[in-house]
Amino acid sequence: MGRINTNISSMAATRSLNKNQTDLSTRLQRLSTGLKINSGKDAPAGLIASETLRSEIAGIRQAMDNSQRAGNVINTAEGALSEVSALLLEVQSLTNEAANTGALSPDEIKANQLQVDAILNSVNRISNTTQFNGVKLLNGTLDYSVSGVVSTAIDNVQVNAAKMPDNGTVDIIVQVTGSAQLAELNLNASGVGASGVTIELAGNFGTEQLSFAASTANSAVVVAINQIKEATGVSATLSGAELKITSTAYGSRQFVSVKTISGSFLDGKDFGQDATVNINGQRADVNGLVASVRSDNLDIELSLDAGLATDPSAGQTSFSITGGGARFQIGSEVNRQGQTHIGIGSVATSKLGDEVVGYMSSIASGGANSLVSGNTTQAQKVLSNAIRQVATLRGRLGAFQKNILETNRSSMAVALENVTASESAIRDADFAEETAKMTRAQILVQANTSVLAQANSSPQNVLSLLG
Repeated sequence: MGRINTNISSMAATRSLNKNQTDLSTRLQRLSTGLKINSGKDAPAGLIASETLRSEIAGIRQAMDNSQRAGNVINTAEGALSEVSALLLEVQSLTNEAANTGALSPDEIKANQLQVDAILNSVNRISNTTQFNGVKLLNGTLDYSVSGVVSTAIDNVQVNAAKMPDNGTVDIIVQVTGSAQLAELNLNASGVGASGVTIELAGNFGTEQLSFAASTANSAVVVAINQIKEATGVSATLSGAELKITSTAYGSRQFVSVKTISGSFLDGKDFGQDATVNINGQRADVNGLVASVRSDNLDIELSLDAGLATDPSAGQTSFSITGGGARFQIGSEVNRQGQTHIGIGSVATSKLGDEVVGYMSSIASGGANSLVSGNTTQAQKVLSNAIRQVATLRGRLGAFQKNILETNRSSMAVALENVTASESAIRDADFAEETAKMTRAQILVQANTSVLAQANSSPQNVLSLLG
């Protein structure tokens, strides 16, 4: 070949050199960044998959942080509630002591009352000051708000958790399909017979013996039974000649028992019946007049009014949950499934207790159930209810933290490990492989450079033809 204007060998060597230099540059970039995919051209499909996995990784990491922060909120509330529990137990001791009026002077009872007042003030202070990052935790800020509750149908509503839609409400429909009943025994008689009678009367609160003289009228029997109903949980009424003995509360756990010790009287035992209730179409768990439903979307407890609970023909009642509660985002994506909710009610003394037995504030000086008023039996009922409420709230928070937050962090940690491994397999560089390929590229570049030099010098051979 004697042509010199076009050096095909040089062009081929140049093309190969450019290719190998590009390959060498790619290997150097991957080794310097540690990434196999540095731009879309490196692997378009791989980049899409990698970015999707990176999005999941970011969401999982934040979900774990959110769960940790939610746990910190619960720990703060739990610490304060623990102190409230201790204070209520101290009031329990003082109330028990104040009831011992045969051994305590009025001045000592007044001293106990002063301690109770100080404790109730401390409970209110804890309720109003416990906060996390400026959010009050125990003053009712994180409790749910409801509207449209018919007081003649529902006596009390306790919403423990409800998945609230953004800027929306949750409607609750309560339907009674079966009536609640008292435990009941009936005696058709005009009174105690000529020989007199002694009976053993038992109910949920306790057992008492009553003796009646001969020819005692049923009206006197009613009075005697009702005078001790706080001790037995049994009351009596008179309708014409019929003596009706019933439990003081509704439900299958309530019972009435009458046993004749001597003479002739009514003998028997009967149990009450729980109401049958549907809440938003779901069969509720019912204890007497208290109906509750617990699901992923709704955790609610209702105290039904006896008028509704004993009259299924009354139909249904409804109300709405309009807001409130604490919402925690513990999922990797912001959606309904990735969120969990819990309500934290107020533990102020005006909220601990209920309308039936009274509130803790009534135990303070000047209250209807203060120690100096002598109404220590009712004060004990209020106190027992308050202690149960705080313990129940602590239990709910503990279950929420253990069974939801901690398990979520554990499952998220496993997911993070697996998703990160998948993303790494797609995007991260294999240094052993890249080092080998870089060495190959370096050798090829050096060889191509030498070959190009020879290809560029080969046309000079024509000079020998010119002599």
